[in-house]
Amino acid sequence: MTHNLRADTITIKGHHDDEIEAYLAVPTDVETVGSMVVIHHLPGYDEGTKEIARKFAANGYAALIPNLYYRIAPDASPDDAAATARAQGGVSDEQLVGDVAGAMAHLTSLAISNGKVGVIGYCSGGRQSFLSGCRLPLNAVIDCYGAFVSLDSPAEFPLKVTGLLGEVGNLSGPVLGLFGADDTFPSPDQTEMLADALKAAGKEFTFRTFDGAGHAFFNVDRPSFRPESANEGWKDIFTFLERTLI
Repeated sequence: MTHNLRADTITIKGHHDDEIEAYLAVPTDVETVGSMVVIHHLPGYDEGTKEIARKFAANGYAALIPNLYYRIAPDASPDDAAATARAQGGVSDEQLVGDVAGAMAHLTSLAISNGKVGVIGYCSGGRQSFLSGCRLPLNAVIDCYGAFVSLDSPAEFPLKVTGLLGEVGNLSGPVLGLFGADDTFPSPDQTEMLADALKAAGKEFTFRTFDGAGHAFFNVDRPSFRPESANEGWKDIFTFLERTLI
């Protein structure tokens, strides 16, 4: 069923109670819903990510995207804001967790909230989604080809982050991981490292790796887009959320 929806640019309180811009999409023909925090990719708070939020709303979930770059580039285009963020090594883990916590608080304050919140992220946002699941009380965690969950980022990379295997034991909810077999960050070997750590910690997870797909196979605006893999991935996402957020 496709739901009617409303989408708005709003202001929420993020890390340290900073006021930041966010994008909220909600179904308008339901009484109660589960909610999703959508973490944008390294290229920024862009139209493609906003379309993902609207897709969640059309499928019966409230979705909120915090603009992680708002503090450093409040009026910039997504490309310019992303360039500024890259020059600073990306968003700190502490800020990310604080901004996701603020998004969670806003979602659970909605009159239609059922109190359950999940998180999803793509690319750098995939790592940040996993990080959020390790540090916040989330009901569902979705990692779409998140780089540098298993390993630290290489010294030559603009993104300066550390691996998260040491935090696996703190995961609060089940994990869905969607990856491309032709990706290098994360590579299939790195994905297997993460799977081994989750097994050792006794955590619930489901991983799926798509043959013929590389990094950013969900991104409809890039040559890396793989429609068949993306469509299958969306089916996996909504099956997972039916179990965890409803």
